[in-house]
Amino acid sequence: MKNYSASFWFMCISMFLFTTSFNLILPELNDFITQLGGGDSKGLIILVFTISAAISRPFSGKLSDIIGRKAVMNTGIFICIVVCLLYPLSTTVWFFLALRFLHGFCAGFMPTGATALVTDILPADKRGMGMGIWGTFISLGMGVGFSLGSVIANWFGLNTLFMIASLFAVVSTILMFKVEETLPHKESFKIKHLYVRWTDVFEPRVLPAAIVMFLSCTCSGIILVLSSEISDFLHLPIKGWFFLFYVMSTIFVRLLSGKLSDRIGRRETLLAGMILVIVSMLLIGYATNSWSYTISAIIFGLATGITSPTIFAWTADLSDPERRGVGSGTMFIALELGVMLGSFSTTLLYDNTFASIPRAFLAGTSLSVVACLYLIYHLKYRKSST
Repeated sequence: MKNYSASFWFMCISMFLFTTSFNLILPELNDFITQLGGGDSKGLIILVFTISAAISRPFSGKLSDIIGRKAVMNTGIFICIVVCLLYPLSTTVWFFLALRFLHGFCAGFMPTGATALVTDILPADKRGMGMGIWGTFISLGMGVGFSLGSVIANWFGLNTLFMIASLFAVVSTILMFKVEETLPHKESFKIKHLYVRWTDVFEPRVLPAAIVMFLSCTCSGIILVLSSEISDFLHLPIKGWFFLFYVMSTIFVRLLSGKLSDRIGRRETLLAGMILVIVSMLLIGYATNSWSYTISAIIFGLATGITSPTIFAWTADLSDPERRGVGSGTMFIALELGVMLGSFSTTLLYDNTFASIPRAFLAGTSLSVVACLYLIYHLKYRKSST
């Protein structure tokens, strides 16, 4: 642990609070949009969020390489604070979805700048381990958010839940004052910096990691939409049941898997993780009771605990040091496109019945198989740096 700076640990805690903030409200949003008359639009809750996040990535990636990592992160946190306070004003489906669209910009700015900053401060020979620690705090935020969201909503109401989510974001930005900027030559913001070229959108060097990220994140998109639905069908006590057990297992394995990828290689580690993703998706799709559902959550946690820090570390390995912001942005665009595809597929394959759930998860399973085939091809025919 002494290999990592104080800035790294403050970044981890800040990211934990930020991740907790927007995950607190997710388990309740399906019911919220249903109350507004949009029960058939549940897939759009994640879809419009990820569309705006993907749109913002080229801007946040470029800006983090010009005006600084912290300025980009603080912009994202500020958006999160404001939008969470506006959710209680939603009276129509379209206004709610507009807020979801705006909320997506916070996910487009904060993690992009944060990942670039963390990559800057991690020792190269400890990068996999460091990304494992970083990912552990993100997973903790997801687990705490999903586990407590329904409890807070049931005890205090949705309006209080939205205010608490905003408060978490406020504390996150306070901690940012303890983090040192890592961009050596910052520029003042100018309107011309918002002019984005293709080179600001896409970093070709990180394409292999981005492909695996895209294919694997379709599964996350499906789970984000349907996990609370499955919890209701199985009569589980909280909507965040899946993520409670997911987080416990992913934290267990993240530190080990990060270190493992430093030793045996990113692609080899990713292949093992994607095989577990396939197994978990099949188990989730065909879960018929709390036990099978819980086991599937644990296996999915193990899978993402292996794949997530490894993809982050591989992206850092492949990135040009002068374009780490753009490289991070490219990777996150792939993440969002995968989540978008997964969430959109639920609008086509899921019809609000328990019998339709396997169809959605089989779609995610098939793309995970493609990811495994790509990794096998890459191991056989490509160098690790290409």
